Amino acid sequence: MGKILVTGARGQLGSDLVVALRQHYGEMEVIETGRQLPGQVALKQGVSKPESLCHQHRSLLYEVLDVTDRPRLQELIQTHQIDTIYHLAGLLSAKGEQQPNQCWDININGLRNVLEAAKTYGMKVFFPSSIAVFGPHSPKLDTPQITISDPSTMYGITKLTGELLCHYYAYQWGVDVRSLRLPGIISYNTFLGGGTTDFAVEMFHAALKNETYTCFIHPETRLPMMYISDAIQAILTLMQADPAVISIRTSYNIAAISFSARELVTEIQKHLPDFVCHYKPDFRQAIADSWPSVIDDSRARADWGWRHTYHLPAIVEEMLAKLSHKKVLSFEF
Repeated sequence: MGKILVTGARGQLGSDLVVALRQHYGEMEVIETGRQLPGQVALKQGVSKPESLCHQHRSLLYEVLDVTDRPRLQELIQTHQIDTIYHLAGLLSAKGEQQPNQCWDININGLRNVLEAAKTYGMKVFFPSSIAVFGPHSPKLDTPQITISDPSTMYGITKLTGELLCHYYAYQWGVDVRSLRLPGIISYNTFLGGGTTDFAVEMFHAALKNETYTCFIHPETRLPMMYISDAIQAILTLMQADPAVISIRTSYNIAAISFSARELVTEIQKHLPDFVCHYKPDFRQAIADSWPSVIDDSRARADWGWRHTYHLPAIVEEMLAKLSHKKVLSFEF
């Protein structure tokens, strides 16, 4: 068996996925990649002692990679004898609207490079799509696997295009590429990356700092969400499934829970009664309004046995506990 390469490895999804992959396949079997060294990323994000973030990984494998650089990608594949790529590198929805040209370049050209390499070297690929592929004319409730997809953001356009590229490479060239249309991901390990659902994580940080939070979407806006542990389990389960059961080569709908900003505030206040949230919708409100409220993921559940574990009360309890623990540890730096 060859090694695993993860692009965008220090992002919200990658940080937890790399840990899970190393636990399952072995520490030295997983190569992280990113556009910069981990310490440089930490400095940009305002971490006072970035070396503390990467100290535990110094003995592991990390390579600098811009996914739009095809020769460099091929060099790493050959050097490390890669047979599986988890392609997580990309710009998210809010940043994508601010930098549409860069969003297209990274999200599409980067994916194309990965798929071309997979075709050449016979590799397996995971590609994270998003509920952003849906748009104003997509059904908002129980959004089906196959329906109208008319994304209104550059991010959504790149994800829909990416899904079609995955389907093409799977059926035209036999590439074993698998994908999930991920909802908003709630996690505690990393800094936020410019997504429209970031409010769901920002609230926890504000609440624990005894700060008033100003939410950038309407209090009643309901969006599909998922706790990071469920997201990681979904990815691992999908990638370990027998190819014979994979009936979707664009991207599987996947869901866990849906809640509004106000519902999240109410749940946090059960633990931190003094938490206050105001609402001042900005440009991200239009993005959120174009997305579904509830996703039908019956194909994923039927094909490869997807089941989620975390509901809103458990998510809030664990997020507050984990972030409080990190806050305590930060004083030790």
